[in-house]
Amino acid sequence: MIFGLGTPEILVILVVVLVIFGPKNLPKLGSALGKTVKNVREGMEGEESDKDEDDKSEKDEDSE
Repeated sequence: MIFGLGTPEILVILVVVLVIFGPKNLPKLGSALGKTVKNVREGMEGEESDKDEDDKSEKDEDSE
């Protein structure tokens, strides 16, 4: 179960998406969605590394 949805609910959602966007546009939609998820993950990882660098620089300043 994904987000509390069972198999019938997921199938209905997929059919609705197929009807709205059509079979020719689904690969484009999937590719765009995948790129968006990748960019969001990279952005979140970048923020975490920025926070780590900020913490290290504050500790270095305190020790001087």
